[in-house]
Amino acid sequence: MRHFLIDTDTAGDDAVALIMLLRAEGICVDAITTVAGNVPVEQATQNALATIEVAGGSTPPVFQGSDRPLFRPLDRMNGVHGEDGMGDCDLIHPHLTPAPGHAVDEICRLAKAYPGELEILMIGPATNIALAFMKEPEAMRKVKRIYSMGTGGFAPGMETAVAEFNVYVDAEAYAAVLDSGVPVTIAGFDVCMGPTALSEEELRLLQREGNTAGKFAAACNASLIEFTRQRIGTALVPLPDPTAAAAAVWPETVVGSEDRYCYVCTREEATYGQVIPFLPDKEIKEQGFHRHAANAALIRKIDANRFKQRLMELLTRPL
Repeated sequence: MRHFLIDTDTAGDDAVALIMLLRAEGICVDAITTVAGNVPVEQATQNALATIEVAGGSTPPVFQGSDRPLFRPLDRMNGVHGEDGMGDCDLIHPHLTPAPGHAVDEICRLAKAYPGELEILMIGPATNIALAFMKEPEAMRKVKRIYSMGTGGFAPGMETAVAEFNVYVDAEAYAAVLDSGVPVTIAGFDVCMGPTALSEEELRLLQREGNTAGKFAAACNASLIEFTRQRIGTALVPLPDPTAAAAAVWPETVVGSEDRYCYVCTREEATYGQVIPFLPDKEIKEQGFHRHAANAALIRKIDANRFKQRLMELLTRPL
């Protein structure tokens, strides 16, 4: 049995990732922790609780975490996911309640409880995870692996000309996680668009034939169709967080990755949140960086057909 913690700023695509892990065979989601990002942390917590109720799997405790980044004001994405982060469809009325205690304390507790075994799916800003490394560095260094949705991958980001949203919200925290020494697998935004995104037809199929979780997933992500139509000229439902989740639960969907030294820009405002995937060793030395070991496995390619097939099966088969 694999032990997982999910750290999320729960919006619509996060909800799909939660459903994937909650229903995955051989995986125990020991806790879900929430962080401010797409929405305030209180809303992220309610969204996570509501998702658990429709997922039809286990019911892990949900711990509320950081309500702001380490050093900067919170930059939210209401224009994309709606005011409630879930498409403003009046979906969020959970009966479950948050667990007592702070998310960072729970992350540290699980790292101590499962040394060398705990895996983390980090699908929001890195604030909670960075704080856990600051609080219990020895225990946190024994985390087995962190799966992250973050960075633009091998392309620019979508929040600014160079930065992806999760990193842009708290770049200092993301840098701290990459510098922790724990293995990190990154699904950048570049592999979360195109063929891995849902088409309008696939969204309508979920609306018609989805199980309870599938209909929930379709409803809370439907607003992305109009956003992508206006932003990139193509109607799609991008699935960034489920792509990172797939790397964790369906590793066969990852058909290419590269070990890179990922440098997080935090100084210049124009490049804040940019992550530069330098090649290790030679290129780093030429650029004048002293640390040149790879600190992340950056996904280059996803088997989109296999990913979509497994996801649609999960969201349509009887619960």
